[in-house]
Amino acid sequence: MTQQPILVLTTGGTIDKQYFDASSQYTIVGTMVTRLFELGRVLHPFEIDEVMRKDSLEMDDADRAAIAARVAASDAERIVITHGTDTMTETAKALAGIPGKTIVLVGALAPARFAESDATFNLGMAFATVQVAQPGVYITMNGTVFEAGKVVKDREAGRFVEI
Repeated sequence: MTQQPILVLTTGGTIDKQYFDASSQYTIVGTMVTRLFELGRVLHPFEIDEVMRKDSLEMDDADRAAIAARVAASDAERIVITHGTDTMTETAKALAGIPGKTIVLVGALAPARFAESDATFNLGMAFATVQVAQPGVYITMNGTVFEAGKVVKDREAGRFVEI
């Protein structure tokens, strides 16, 4: 039995940030997803496609429309999207209503390149969720699967909470 590859769309966000001493700022660089899957010994087939490299605070409606168009045009039925956490819920809303697809958005509160990052766990959770969840849009953060539209980021507490 052949398993359909899971499409992983990368959009930037903290998960793919790197710290440069020279500038004292984070910069979004090439995705860490492939490396995280290697470390996790992922056997299920996947394809990675970079859509953009943006901090989610810099995303606008045109960016969200581009992500939604990429999802809608794909033959993949199961899609994980790495995304910055600040506007992840807004992008989830833009993806609502795309029929026949299971879409899971995921991010990190600390860059994947950091030893104590939540990126590896969050990405693993998203990859598992997309394989078993019914069609719809979900967010996986903090060890929880949230239905899109029923979650917000609590910036003060540094976590996502159900509403």
